Amino acid sequence: MRVRVINKSRHPLPDYATPLSAGMDIRANLTEPVTLNPLERKLIPTGLYIALPEGYEAQMRPRSGLALKHGITLLNTPGTIDADYRGEIGVILVNLSNEPFTVNDGERICQMVIARHDRAEWVPVEALDETERGAGGFGHTGKS
Repeated sequence: MRVRVINKSRHPLPDYATPLSAGMDIRANLTEPVTLNPLERKLIPTGLYIALPEGYEAQMRPRSGLALKHGITLLNTPGTIDADYRGEIGVILVNLSNEPFTVNDGERICQMVIARHDRAEWVPVEALDETERGAGGFGHTGKS
């Protein structure tokens, strides 16, 4: 798939790390380092602007290494970049650790996954079909 992109950052375009990677690493585009204190959140610019084809979205997802090693994740995840959005892609990072964390220019801060989607058409009905699961949710199948 071809995606039109404007790269106003000083960094290479996002790329897939391996032949079977679903996501591309996205880098911070900063003029100076940004420190996130514990439980603090900040919008981190990327310098990227994209135009996705109709029927696609870009999902912004956390990087597992940042989450495990440093407690850094995304709020509003997965964040959706709609096909008609033309502004700069920004990423809301939050520090869930007990230590300050500094984000540096060019640091890989999240992943972008391009995904196809459909639009729903609501069909009002009086009742839904029965299933084995029924209304069970929120751990109804057990602890482990």
